[in-house]
Amino acid sequence: MVWGEGLLGTVVVLAVLAVGVAVLRALGASCWARRTRSLLLQLEAARVPPAPAYFRECDLEGLPLPVQRYFRTVLKAGQPLIAAVSVEHSGTFNLSAAGEQWKPFSSRQRVVTRRPGFVWDGCVRMLPGVPVQVHDAYVAGEGILHPAIAGLFTVADMRGGGEVAQGELMRYFAEAAWYPTALLPGQGVRWEAVDACSAKATLVDGPFAVTLLFRFDDDGLIACVRAEARGRSVGKRMVPTPWEGRWSNYRERDGMRVPLSGEVAWLTSGGRKPYWRGTITSLRYEFTTNA
Repeated sequence: MVWGEGLLGTVVVLAVLAVGVAVLRALGASCWARRTRSLLLQLEAARVPPAPAYFRECDLEGLPLPVQRYFRTVLKAGQPLIAAVSVEHSGTFNLSAAGEQWKPFSSRQRVVTRRPGFVWDGCVRMLPGVPVQVHDAYVAGEGILHPAIAGLFTVADMRGGGEVAQGELMRYFAEAAWYPTALLPGQGVRWEAVDACSAKATLVDGPFAVTLLFRFDDDGLIACVRAEARGRSVGKRMVPTPWEGRWSNYRERDGMRVPLSGEVAWLTSGGRKPYWRGTITSLRYEFTTNA
C-alpha cells in the first residue's frame, strides 16, 4: 500500500505529539513526586517523638456525655494511641463552584498526630490523559494548597499562615474520626458540652486555635463535623464560609471503629454545596508503642 504525502504527514505529526505528551507526563510525574517527597520530609521533621501511651477509661473523666459515649464506642481500654496513619482514598470531586462537574480522583494522605499535620497528594482526572495533581497540606504550622495540571502547570499556589493554615488545621481536626485517639483530651483537645448529641472541640497548634462542632448519631459515632467559618477560595480571595464534613460506613480497623466514607460541603447562602465524596481504600496505622 502506498501512503499519500498528506496522510504520511498527519501520521508523523500525531506521532510527534504523542511522544511530546508522553515526555511531558513523565516530566510532570517526576517533578510532582519530588515535591511530594519534600513535603513529607518536612512533615516528619516537625514531629514530636512519641512516648508509648494507651487509652484509659480515666481519660474520659469530666468530658461531655456524648463525647464519653463516642470514645467508649470506638476505642477499647488499652488501645495504643495513634502516632501516624497512611490513608488512600478514591471518589469524586466537584470542580464547579456553581454547578455539578464531578470528576474521579484518587489520593494518598500521610497524617501525623504530634505535631498535628498532614500531606494529601491527590490526582483528579479532568480529561483522559490530563490529570490535575493537588497538594493539600498542613505542615509545621503552614497551610498549603497547590493544584497543577499534569503536575507542571500551576493553577493556584496558596501557602503560609493566616487563613490558609487555619483552614488546613480545621481539615486535620475534622478528619480525626479516622485517627480517633487524636481527639482525646490528653492529645491537646478541649471539649465543651452543647447538648445530648453534640459537643464543641478546640485544638491549638502554635498561634492557631480551631473550634469545630461534632454531632454524634444514635450509635454514639461522629456523624458530622461543622465549622462556622472556614476560608473558601473564591477567585483570588479567601471567603469565610460555613463548612461541614459527614462521616459514615464505620468499620473496625486495628481495634478501633472508624468511618470509611465521607462527604464534604460548603454551606453557602444558596444552600449546601458538596464538593468531595470519598471512600477509604487503605488505612495503615503507626502507634506510639511502635513508632
